[in-house]
Order: sequence, then structure tokens, then C-alpha cells
Amino acid sequence: MDKRKKTLLMVSGIMIFVLATIALYYGINNYLYISTEDARVTGDIARINAQITGKLVSCDLEEGMTVHKDQIVARQEAPNQTDTALEQSLLRAPIDGVVIKKQGIMGEIISSGQAVGMVVDPAKLYIVANIEETKLNHIQVGNKVDVSIDQYGGKKWVGKVSLIGEASNSTFSLIPSSSGGTFTKVVQKVPVRIAVDAKDNQIRPGTNAVVRIHIR
Repeated sequence: MDKRKKTLLMVSGIMIFVLATIALYYGINNYLYISTEDARVTGDIARINAQITGKLVSCDLEEGMTVHKDQIVARQEAPNQTDTALEQSLLRAPIDGVVIKKQGIMGEIISSGQAVGMVVDPAKLYIVANIEETKLNHIQVGNKVDVSIDQYGGKKWVGKVSLIGEASNSTFSLIPSSSGGTFTKVVQKVPVRIAVDAKDNQIRPGTNAVVRIHIR
């Protein structure tokens, strides 16, 4: 066998070994884990709503500020000077947390039920991962989850599955699926909630995450 053939055989052998190693790696990962990049940090957002309709005469809200439950953060012009009207003109924070959105503008007429701000508790943020319906049977509440958040690069957290959605994301879509024309079956995704203790870091709702759920 000449030198050229030996070289070709060696290169072919190396390529086969590399491809086999890659296939084995992905095979083991698919057997042990369910992974997705379709995941985001979120939390239960509380709205600071007006109780009456009236002009906004003061507003101490700023995005990023910390507020405490029942703290007065804004005030409307009261329709009269009764105790009830004065109390209802005060807008209070519904929970302890951080203001993530300011919506009220001084002098604006705010309607009853309209929000002037949104608050989220950073200690109660969680991850929502959208998982294909074909993989849900392998996931159980309590499964360990490896989490990385794009905001922090390679930093890792350990979480656990806390809730598996009862309906697919498309159930709540504003655009209904068409009943006419050609039908194309699409794999649906179901939200899976993942609890993660990341309160020591300034994680922001809406930022991207990557999760790897241990299934064995």
C-alpha cells in the first residue's frame, strides 16, 4: 500500500471517529436531557391601578426603584374631599418589588383600572421554557434543571421544574389556526416553569435563558 492510500485511510478513520464521537455525544445528551434555548426569565407582574378616574397630580415612580406593599407612589385629583374619595385617589404598590415599567404621566387623566406602573418581585422570578409536546412525557415536576442566562454569559444555576403547563402556547394565540386550505401539522410547545434561586443577581424579566432538564 503506497503512502497516499495510507494517508487517505488515516484521514478517513479520523473523520469516522470524530463523527461517531459527535453522534455519541448528542445521543447521550438526548437520552439524559431535554434542552432548549426557547426560554426566558419572567415573573408575576403586578399592576399599580387607579381606583377612580382623575388627573394624575403626583407620581413618584421611577423604573428600577424599590417599592413596598401599600406604599403610596402616586396620587390623583380627588372628585371631592370625603375620606373615601381621598383614599381612593391614592395609588399604592400592590407588592414588595421593583418597578419595571412607569406608565403614568403627570397631568394625564387616568381612568379607573388603568395602570400607572408595573412591579415585579425579583426574589420570585422564574424561567419559562417552551418544550415540544412530544417530549413532555419525559418531564416531571421536581426534575433538576441546569440553567444559564444570556445576560451572565457562562454562569450556571441549578433549578427544578415547578410547573408543567396545561395547554400549549397556541391555545392563547391571538391569531386562530385556520380551518380551511391545506393542513400542515406543527409540533406544539407547552410552557414549563422552572424555579431558580438567582436573587443575588440582577436578573431582568424578559431576558433569554438556556435550560437543560435532567430526565434520567
